Amino acid sequence: MTSPILDERDASDAARLMDAMYRTQRHIYDATRKFYLLGRDGLVAGLEPPAGGRVLEIGCGTGRNLVRAARTFPEARFYGLDVSAMMLASARRSIARAGLAQKIVTARADATIFDPVQLFGVASFDRIFVSYALSMIPHWQAALARACDCLAEGGSLHIVDFGDQAGLPAAFRSILERWLALFSVHPCPTLEAELAEFAAERRMRCRFERRYRGYAFYAVLTKG
Repeated sequence: MTSPILDERDASDAARLMDAMYRTQRHIYDATRKFYLLGRDGLVAGLEPPAGGRVLEIGCGTGRNLVRAARTFPEARFYGLDVSAMMLASARRSIARAGLAQKIVTARADATIFDPVQLFGVASFDRIFVSYALSMIPHWQAALARACDCLAEGGSLHIVDFGDQAGLPAAFRSILERWLALFSVHPCPTLEAELAEFAAERRMRCRFERRYRGYAFYAVLTKG
């Protein structure tokens, strides 16, 4: 699986799109998404970082998952990045309200070209997770590659997102596809095969699970 070469212009275009989309929607995001972003809490519970480990969320949005993860694993350090300044403003307020500003650091960056040293002063992470954001990244292959480059040896990348809905009625699949497209969400129906190929190229272990009759998937790629 070949990743495209991207530049700062691509990142700027993505940032403008996400800021426009979430300028007002961010205020109701958590209240509405809990009904159909299934499996997020299971992903967080499965992170199990080592004591003192570093955990990064790519596409951290409102900070909801970071707050939950920091409460679940209080001995770890947490980092989040998002391309949308609007979402990051909401995330920082949520983190501050939770009293976790000393444990969670956030930064604005594009998932495909971010530099963790420049953003956070660290070179690698023990865990990286992506929750319902991969399907919103046009160049998601590049985002995967960048995430794996930033994993420490023995670290793991955890992903939950929309699946192929193969086990669900055709009418439901059609409605869901049109609904998601309104929010620039485009699930990849061949993702299982592409992740397996990606992992094999990098000599990583890959675990892929279909959940809720294919509504969602959960994948873990482990380095080393």
